[in-house]
Amino acid sequence: MYQHIMVPLDGSELAECVLPHVESIATGCSVSMITLVRVVPPLHMYGGTETSISPEERQHLEADSVEVATAYLEEKAQLLRDKGVLVETSVLFGNVLDELCDYITKNEVDLVIIATHGRSGVSRLFLGSIADRLLRHAPVPVLMVRAPGSIHGD
Repeated sequence: MYQHIMVPLDGSELAECVLPHVESIATGCSVSMITLVRVVPPLHMYGGTETSISPEERQHLEADSVEVATAYLEEKAQLLRDKGVLVETSVLFGNVLDELCDYITKNEVDLVIIATHGRSGVSRLFLGSIADRLLRHAPVPVLMVRAPGSIHGD
């Protein structure tokens, strides 16, 4: 049924709680491809004062972030490959939600599997999450896996 599953990871243990589910679905449904994705947002300086970072230094810091993300995804992909799952990785750069939605469309993804904190009501309103926004904006089904020990209720 599903041929290409995208799994967004952000480097946290919470996000990685989806990996056992991904493995089960990939092997049980004869999925053609799993893509582990991480989005590196552009470096923004926060605060009321100007900083003296040069464009070259900014570019260097962003390139370092992409390298770290690439190594992280490859490590997680290898764990799945060791269990017989066909996995590729992709590091994207830009606004997280926009990049994920663009990737889905351009790469014929037909399912997204993502972890969620499981917040609802007022806490979701104030804290928000990429998972919640992706659920509303993705053009394909999104399977949200509640992280163990996540917050329940308002």
